[in-house]
Amino acid sequence: VKTEETMARLNYVVTIIVITLICVLAQELYSDRYDKVNAENILQNNRLRDQYYNCFMEKAPCITADAKFFKEIIVEAFRSKCEKCTERQKEMMNLIQDWYKKNKPEQWKAFVTKYQQEKR
Repeated sequence: VKTEETMARLNYVVTIIVITLICVLAQELYSDRYDKVNAENILQNNRLRDQYYNCFMEKAPCITADAKFFKEIIVEAFRSKCEKCTERQKEMMNLIQDWYKKNKPEQWKAFVTKYQQEKR
């Protein structure tokens, strides 16, 4: 009977630990609220691309809710190499990084310089 009680307690403790870990891990990621944003479309549209870039570079206000959200997390995401990003956010970050390096290297350099300075 004591073995059954011990096993039941052990199962209970393990269950609590697993649930706690799941909750902690789930909270560690940025919100996926804007994961459906189509970064490819934004990059192909000069007006939209410039609007986001200027928002992130603090040259103009962030107009859309998603731009405001990404602006809030961008320093930490850049510094941590997207450690708290969802898989979709990592894909978007890589897509944007590759696009800027290829098509607008001066703007990419300015972005990197700005956010490397801000992390200090």
